[in-house]
Amino acid sequence: MDIIVKANRESGMLENLLEGDIIGQPSIHREKRNAIRVNMWKWKNNVIPYTIEKNGISSYGLSVIQSAIDQYNSDQSCLKWRPRTNEEDYVVIRDGAGCYSSIGRDTGPQNLVLGSTCYFKGVILHEMNHAAGFFHEQSRYDRDDYILVNWENVQDGKTRDFTKQQKNIMDTLGTIYDYGSIMHYGATTFSKNGSPTLVAKFNTRGTMGQRSGFSEMDIWKIKKLYGCENGKNRTHL
Repeated sequence: MDIIVKANRESGMLENLLEGDIIGQPSIHREKRNAIRVNMWKWKNNVIPYTIEKNGISSYGLSVIQSAIDQYNSDQSCLKWRPRTNEEDYVVIRDGAGCYSSIGRDTGPQNLVLGSTCYFKGVILHEMNHAAGFFHEQSRYDRDDYILVNWENVQDGKTRDFTKQQKNIMDTLGTIYDYGSIMHYGATTFSKNGSPTLVAKFNTRGTMGQRSGFSEMDIWKIKKLYGCENGKNRTHL
């Protein structure tokens, strides 16, 4: 089971989230499914301002969160997480039940929740990348060219969490399908019987559902979305 989905199920939050870990009402996030190509949901000046509400977060949790932020900033030169000064739009990293985020930049403060079962660097990077503007890899419109969904193994009521994005509103950024993306579901995510819900149609270069760190393609997508895929650093510090 995907570690993030497991955490949100155990916390009782799963039924309130889209695709296992995304905040928002379906009507809102159907509109934001093109967040990775619409400028209004990208972060301004290639910076994601953030605050950390330390109440409820253990010293160990704070250390893992900081390690994830440092890793995010060091993996690529384009998009940076910086402590908030006076920005109106920013991410509030706080304690709560489960681990989840909204997609891209909203207006005003927006929550990125990390409960005690979420203190893994890869889990935090996954949620940070949602906040940066990325949906799950297996929701690409061309998913069926690369993945077989075993619908007979999907839990009742969870088929909507395997919905593909529409081609006319989703930009793959010109990338190949990335089985090893940190944004990909695991093979048995939302399985009702322990058997795979997702099966790769080709040999994979990475493990589906890995939460170790960004793949090379994940890093390239961040650079592509925020305008420095050719090595030019456009980050405003």
